[in-house]
Amino acid sequence: MREILPALGAWYAAGVPFGLATVVGVSRSAPRDPGAAMAVGPGDEVVGSVSGGCVEGAVFELAQEVVASGEARLQTFGYSDEDAFAVGLTCGGEITLLVRPVTSATDPVFGEVAESVGAGRPVTVATVTDGPAVRGATLAVWPDRVAGTLGTEGLDVAVTADARGELALGATGLRHYGPHGERRDDSVTVFLHSFAPPPRMLVFGAIDYAAAVARIGDFLGYRVTVCDARPVFATPKRFPPGVEVVVDWPHRYLKGTGTDERTVICVLTHDPKFDVPLLEEALRRPAAYIGAMGSRRTHDERMKRLVDAGLTDRELARLCSPVGLDLGARTPEEVAVSVAAEIVALRWGGTGTPLTATAGAIHPH
Repeated sequence: MREILPALGAWYAAGVPFGLATVVGVSRSAPRDPGAAMAVGPGDEVVGSVSGGCVEGAVFELAQEVVASGEARLQTFGYSDEDAFAVGLTCGGEITLLVRPVTSATDPVFGEVAESVGAGRPVTVATVTDGPAVRGATLAVWPDRVAGTLGTEGLDVAVTADARGELALGATGLRHYGPHGERRDDSVTVFLHSFAPPPRMLVFGAIDYAAAVARIGDFLGYRVTVCDARPVFATPKRFPPGVEVVVDWPHRYLKGTGTDERTVICVLTHDPKFDVPLLEEALRRPAAYIGAMGSRRTHDERMKRLVDAGLTDRELARLCSPVGLDLGARTPEEVAVSVAAEIVALRWGGTGTPLTATAGAIHPH
């Protein structure tokens, strides 16, 4: 959704109706996660994707139908062994889509949401998908205000509380309530779609490996900052466009920079005068991942210095060092893939084991 919002915002501002299909539920090997979206706008223009191509043709027709009727629809696509030509997912999974018309009348807060997402301000959009409430009704929830309604005051209050909790976690998914927000009822289904700002990746050490890690971090959707105390190396021209480059002592920069549970910290300096004080600071603050480059010998010496600096076993256990998964990587680009693979595995609880050596679901619930 974040990727296609510029186009949707332009259509909305121009007063052009469009059909918006959003993945609100998945099971088994579904190709896209909840929140993935596709829209059909003026001149039958299509932006986005909900399945990677399997059901987009059918969704295109559904989007046209909801715009014509003005009524939202809930549609599930799965895999059919009985009819090889039926519309479905070749992966064997199942996705549920909410397809709704978007105009200033049906969704008066869409423009504000698009503006907030574009500016990097956090917002959660709650949309009724099923039950005794108006399907497609939306409520936008910011940390300090709300706009729109799902139909009843009680439902708005209950959903607002949950939406702010989900926003803090950057989480997206379905919640169930009664018609007036009752917690013990599940007759109304609401999709909470959180648009938290992109997580940060902080790369320390402006070496060739840092350029490759910054590039893949940007590709994965992180807001990347590279920091080095040496101005001759920390120059923007050595890094991809959009990557922030800072000249400062790493530990001093980190002390003045906010991090949270989604922040990734990559220490590529492998120089004790830089990385030891930096890791002292990093291992004592919130972060999703803290990795440090270096040989086994460098790692052992670094750990001794960190112990001498007073770090606890619990704090040291957070350090991924030597950085990356064992891929046999040699070049900076290969090492960057190794680091990115470790970050993804840690985020989703992956093992790093080849899928050919595993059994069961590829994406466990």
